[in-house]
Amino acid sequence: MRRGAKIGIITGVSVAVLAGGGYGAYSLMGGSDSGSSSAKKPRTVVAEPPSAEQATNGAKDFLAAWAAGDLDKAAALTDDPAAATTALTAFRDQVKPSALTLAPAGPATPQAFASATGTPAPAKPSAGASATSSAGATPGATDSPSASASAGPAGVLMGFKARAEFAGTNRVWDYNGFLNVVKMSDNTPAVHWAPTVIHPHLSGNETIATQQVFAPPSTVVDRNGKPLQGASLTPALLSTLQDNAHKLLPPDPNKDQDAGSAVVISDLAGKGASDKLFTIVEPKPGKPFKVTIDNTIQAAAEKAMTDLGGKSGSIAAIEPSTGQVLAFANAPASGQNRAFTGLLAPGSTMKIVTSTALLEAGVNPDTVVACPEKSSNPVAIPNDFPGAFPNNTLQQDFMVSCNTAFINQGLTSLKPETLSSTAKDVFGIGLEWKTGLPNTDGKVPPTPGSKDEQAMNYIGQGKVQMNPLAIASITATVQSGAFKQPILVAGLPQQAAARQIAPDVAGKLRAMMNATATGGTAKDVMAGITDNAGAKTGSAEVAGATTTNSWFTAFRGNIAVAAEVQGGGHGVDAAGPAVASLLKAAGR
Repeated sequence: MRRGAKIGIITGVSVAVLAGGGYGAYSLMGGSDSGSSSAKKPRTVVAEPPSAEQATNGAKDFLAAWAAGDLDKAAALTDDPAAATTALTAFRDQVKPSALTLAPAGPATPQAFASATGTPAPAKPSAGASATSSAGATPGATDSPSASASAGPAGVLMGFKARAEFAGTNRVWDYNGFLNVVKMSDNTPAVHWAPTVIHPHLSGNETIATQQVFAPPSTVVDRNGKPLQGASLTPALLSTLQDNAHKLLPPDPNKDQDAGSAVVISDLAGKGASDKLFTIVEPKPGKPFKVTIDNTIQAAAEKAMTDLGGKSGSIAAIEPSTGQVLAFANAPASGQNRAFTGLLAPGSTMKIVTSTALLEAGVNPDTVVACPEKSSNPVAIPNDFPGAFPNNTLQQDFMVSCNTAFINQGLTSLKPETLSSTAKDVFGIGLEWKTGLPNTDGKVPPTPGSKDEQAMNYIGQGKVQMNPLAIASITATVQSGAFKQPILVAGLPQQAAARQIAPDVAGKLRAMMNATATGGTAKDVMAGITDNAGAKTGSAEVAGATTTNSWFTAFRGNIAVAAEVQGGGHGVDAAGPAVASLLKAAGR
């Protein structure tokens, strides 16, 4: 592990530090002493290592030029002047030292270099061996000032002491550096260029710069300012949330006044953890970090997962008016955050989206949509109850969760791509939400591969995949009439859906869900909490499993909840009681 602390950072503009290629990858042109017009000979790395005197002089001359700010000269003393110039210039412009002292420290051992990089010795090439990467290779963490253990040109690993000073502070940054000196075809030494010449921690897919840093918050608090509690809110998740919030929140002049500065190595893609190498100016003490979680609802969510008796599951609750996440919990609490990142077939909870598409296509809740025993697609699908109900309306089919009605009417009224477009354009599924934590967007195939797949998608099977966060958001959209992307910190940017659900369609959906809560499959679970409420049950079959996964989603007032329980049976068996417990705890 690197020794720098991992911190939350506001990233500024940074220049990538490039890695050099392998030995023999560069053709450096040397001038002719005679001044003749003959063609210049290419200057290349040779297999023979430099002498001890050459290695010492090569390191000393390079370090002297770099410390003096003569970057062109320093780069010319390497085996890749172009990459060296880019990297050295980036260090000067992005780290911004006011003074730089570089003192040769003589030959170094592979063990010392491995210790400085924070990796086992075999992971970094050993001194005196050869490089194997080519000029076209992608630079990465294995680019080092020394070389790998295969046959080829050898070099001498040299150490140096670096000291950087910064304007406005008397703090100095001292660190041990390493470089590998090779021998060139004109019998001169050269520094083999690699990102680790700048600093041992630096790899080719990272950048080094002075950046704003913030002190850890004094405490993490819920939406009501109370210390945050919850077994599923692990320190790792909260640390990630704080890092992402710093990156995603819009600039705040007041917050910037609390910032310090530090030399930091960051992943170019902005996804990896940052490595703080040296603090230039200490940030002011951290303030409480407020999240959207409600401790009361979170406690109910944690208990609901504990009450599963060892089954795996997850639950998420959202405030429909804002999209703010009120609670989420997982079973087990310390495992995958499956409420955000799990992907499972959602079963009949997906009929909310299918119903939306049907209503928009002109089918009404009171339209007769027969509920036969088997569906009309080539591989006929049955219901999980016996009998046929030819006079059912769409609302009645929704209340009893009739698979065959939704499949047949979907195949009749909807185009193959309609379900996917409705999910994305109305409910925001697939818009790459930035909630503050890593999350996996729900998936609805844009073009089903067959009639059978299309049929299965309408009832939340086939290739449709969701997690409780996605289903809770779908329910929240129905309740409020507009998609609000879920977030865990107030003020985070929220993506907008392409269009809002039509008010009359939203009203019909709420009525259908209310009917399900008062007289349909969710009746028993929702008993006593049906005022301004609605629900939808779901059970999803899984290949190789004898018991279905249990799904349930519901809203009541300004809260929408969804849960899944692996192997939990029907929706009302396991997920339903979990959701109902949160609705009761919220009291909204």
